[in-house]
Amino acid sequence: MAHSHHHHNHHSHDLKGRNLLISIILNVVITVAQVIGGIISGSLALLSDALHNLSDVISLVISYVANALSRKQASTNKTFGYKRAEIIAAFVNSATLIIVAVFLIIEAIERFFSPQDIGTGIVIALSVLGILANGFSVLLLKSDSDKNMNMRSAYLHLLTDMMASVAVLAGGILMYYFQWYWIDPLLTLVIALYLIYMGLQLLRTSTKVLMLFTPDTIEVQQIVAAICKLGPIENVHHVHIWQLNEDELHMEAHIDFKEDIALSEFDKILVEIEAMVFSEFGINHINIQPEFEKCDSKNLIVQD
Repeated sequence: MAHSHHHHNHHSHDLKGRNLLISIILNVVITVAQVIGGIISGSLALLSDALHNLSDVISLVISYVANALSRKQASTNKTFGYKRAEIIAAFVNSATLIIVAVFLIIEAIERFFSPQDIGTGIVIALSVLGILANGFSVLLLKSDSDKNMNMRSAYLHLLTDMMASVAVLAGGILMYYFQWYWIDPLLTLVIALYLIYMGLQLLRTSTKVLMLFTPDTIEVQQIVAAICKLGPIENVHHVHIWQLNEDELHMEAHIDFKEDIALSEFDKILVEIEAMVFSEFGINHINIQPEFEKCDSKNLIVQD
């Protein structure tokens, strides 16, 4: 077995945890204010924004816990530790985005058939509060959102909520000047459809990781062909490639050799394989089983 490791930056984890905690506090404040304001004003769009903010609070708490768990060390009965906690958090958060969106669509359709007068002053004031608070949270999480699926799920929750607040603000201004109260459920519908679009993308990505699917960027046949060019290799078969988390891409395979080589020679070839699959394909953990004239199928590149 051969491994090539990349160590986590604990300072980065601490920073992510702090930023998440600040975002949680801000979203709790926004949610309470918008629920009260939505009830007083009668604005469904404001209440939908509050509901989305509530889902933000839940998703951020999940992300915060997952971020903390991911730092726990592996043990004999948890040999991978909690490295997949953040992937599970991303899956749960993306699913909640879709569930909240479906609820909002139902409420918006009902409001289309029974429009109500809305207290636009409260709507405008609270939407501005939502834009400022969520905008600050988005800036806090942006730097980590491109590197970590869990942080990206939290970032998307906050970004979509900031955009929803912008839409609510625009709707509040239009209702104030023109009394276009139908704009309230229309905005709610647009926000909900966007939530579904963003949620499905993240749900698809996190599901692939949890199901141990080979990443889309990896072509197994290309890796097999590249390995076969190194040393006296006859065949590469029984290949499995999967993503453990954001940082670790694993591969295991059986390699059939043309000659009964010495273990020391195999070690040299193994170093070449490690360097090649890391530099060309980003695979940083490999487990190779060497074989010579072993009686098993050599034609199955992939097999359960």
